Amino acid sequence: MKPDVICGPRAVAALFARRPEDVLRLFYLAEQRPRVGPWCAALAAAKKPYRMVEPEELAKVAGTPHHGGLAAVAKPRALPFLDLARPPRHPLLLVLDGVGNPHNLGAIARSAAFFGVRALLIAERRGAAMPSDAAYRTAAGGLEYLDLYRTRDLPGALAALDPHYRTVAAALTPEARPLHELPRDRPVALVLGEEDEGVSPPVLAACRRQVRIVGSPRMQSLNVAQAAAVLLHALCG
Repeated sequence: MKPDVICGPRAVAALFARRPEDVLRLFYLAEQRPRVGPWCAALAAAKKPYRMVEPEELAKVAGTPHHGGLAAVAKPRALPFLDLARPPRHPLLLVLDGVGNPHNLGAIARSAAFFGVRALLIAERRGAAMPSDAAYRTAAGGLEYLDLYRTRDLPGALAALDPHYRTVAAALTPEARPLHELPRDRPVALVLGEEDEGVSPPVLAACRRQVRIVGSPRMQSLNVAQAAAVLLHALCG
């Protein structure tokens, strides 16, 4: 697997805070020298390279001009499969079913970390976004503060989670109830679906409940990342 390129002050700071041993090298612009001093010292102690570069070179390393003056090259993060016999136990587990845009993945991870969510389960299937350079950049460090898991059988995973969580899909179906009607007496596994079609039918059938965000009839729905922020604010408050 090729290394990840993680850009931006917040994303790089979170990388050094959470898994400094995975950093392979660091590139930065001159104006970032006050910020990168401790990171460069850590890399020097580990005999790993770091270098101040010009904007054109940093854009080439980062693969984008939107790098925030910093780019760290890091080992790709391992995504373990969810252990169905010993699943994570948290007040809220966030689950993504086919979210395909890496920017949406990053924005969802940023909101999740902001609201104190601890874990994210991603259904690994064709078209689904996985952690990537774009997702890390948009997450602004959020992905580093989440325990990440994957599954190739999301309905089966939800069945295994059912004894520990109330499995809830965000949906626009007639069965979906307003969010405020959701009982709050046990942990929740909240499933968010693909940007256009929403939660897939097999996954929807595997969830015990369906909820929706009540809004104006002028618009049918929110972007999935916006919906995630609204739902997480309500469920984590």
